[in-house]
Amino acid sequence: MTIAPERRIYLVNVADLLRRPGSHREIEFVAPVHSIAVVDSAVPEGAEAQVRLKLEALSDGLTVTGTVRAPWRGLCRRCLEAAEGELCAEVREVYASHPVSDDIWPLHGEQLDLHDLVVEALTLELPLAPLCNPSCLGLCPECGINRNDADCGHRGAVGDPRWAVLEQAQFQENDPEG
Repeated sequence: MTIAPERRIYLVNVADLLRRPGSHREIEFVAPVHSIAVVDSAVPEGAEAQVRLKLEALSDGLTVTGTVRAPWRGLCRRCLEAAEGELCAEVREVYASHPVSDDIWPLHGEQLDLHDLVVEALTLELPLAPLCNPSCLGLCPECGINRNDADCGHRGAVGDPRWAVLEQAQFQENDPEG
């Protein structure tokens, strides 16, 4: 089996751990990540993931705990300007030579391949609806101006105009005794 050079950094030799259940080792590395995206956010092409993990040997496999960090970029859902930040994914996974469920990652021989774990952890952390900042005012629904840059004078028109008639409606309470 041939492994691409950029994926070799994700391979960790765990022969020593597998021979001594209860032993552990901490690892750290920086590795390139490619093609991680959801909706309007992505890890930029050529970005690097910072991986800090603790590997612990079990009688029939390994537990992997730690963090995976990487930058992300996208479009703000409110103002459509650039948004960016850092992903920090906490991981706690089990690897086994003979997995008994889909929740357990397969362990092939004495090499632990962490590539798919890193990609999955980062993918799950990407924001589905990114914001450039939590207090982003967005675009004015009437004139389309970015409210973060200028005041268009339409501050009162925050709601959807299709619901305006309901705001004016007056409802009578049903009195069960009357």
